[in-house]
This record gives sequence, structure tokens and C-alpha cells, in this order.
Amino acid sequence: MGDSWEALKRECAGCRECALCQTRHSVVFGIGNPKAEILLVGEGPGANEDQQGIPFVGRAGQLLDDMLAIIGLDRTKVYIANIVKCRPPENRDPLNVEQEACIGYLRRQIALLRPKILVCLGRIAAMRLMDPKLRITKDHGVWYDVDGMRMMAMYHPSALLRDPGKRPEAFDDLKALQREIGRICEHTEADWRKL
Repeated sequence: MGDSWEALKRECAGCRECALCQTRHSVVFGIGNPKAEILLVGEGPGANEDQQGIPFVGRAGQLLDDMLAIIGLDRTKVYIANIVKCRPPENRDPLNVEQEACIGYLRRQIALLRPKILVCLGRIAAMRLMDPKLRITKDHGVWYDVDGMRMMAMYHPSALLRDPGKRPEAFDDLKALQREIGRICEHTEADWRKL
């Protein structure tokens, strides 16, 4: 028998595969529509996410919500997850050993979701899922075909908060995402309301 969302979430909640389990408050599994055609993947939870157990709930999360709204999306139409499910201390980048311990959960989420489009939010997710040599400043907005999905990297919302000068490029990437959704996704606005 295959995975179910409930079983996978339970298993992930009890994970002790790396040292992050010792400092976490919550496992941040993911959130959104389990039938979404669009998956957004960040690097890992921050302090607000660790407290609430929900990805992208702080200032970067508000900006992500605003970005999605620009192209007619919200959290009911996408699924949002991270490379690692527990907060790295002081919001440092997740170590390779931590990514390795956790990537299986994300792969199983991808297998359950079967998204048509996967958007990597930031360089860590993009390097892990698309190309280890990817440079976010050069390669953001470029479409890749990986494992039957269309994949693109965008600046992480927290990078846009730190450097608002990158926002015009992020807007261009959002419009490219909107075009690709229109080209390959099947769900219309009315369909999303019924999901």
C-alpha cells in the first residue's frame, strides 16, 4: 500500500534522523491543497514557522502571500513545503547532513502530490532539487524539466525583504510562472473553489 498524507505527516512528526530534532519546537510538514498542481519549496522553517508548525508565516510568508496574489493564487491553490522540516538554529542554512536526513519526506510529498510545476524558493532548494551548480542570481526564472515536472527557481521572499532591488526580477519570474500555469495546469478558478 502506498503513502497517505496522514501516515507521512505522522512519521515526519516523530523524526529523529538528525540533530535538528533536539532544538525544534515543531515539525513544519507543509501546508496547502493536497491536489495542487503547483508546489513551492523553501529551504527550512524560521522562528515563526517553528512556533506555529506552518511554513512561511512570518514577514517572508506575508510577502509570499502577496506575491501569489499578484498572479491569482493563494494557499488554497498551491502546496508549500521545505527541504528540511525542522528549524536550523539561528536560521542558518541547513547542513547537507540535515538535508539528506529530511529529503525523503519531501520526495514522498512530491510523489503524493504529483505537481506539474515545482517552484524552488531560494538557492538552497534550487541547488538541492534542480542543479547543485545553480546560481540564483543568474539562473532564477529559468525553466527546467526534472522528473516530469516543470521547475523554476525564484528568489526566496526573505532575500527580497533584505534586498528590495531584486523585486522587479521577482515580478518577472512571477509573470513567467503565471504563463506556465496557464499553459500546462488544468484547474481553472472554478475548479480550485471545488477542491
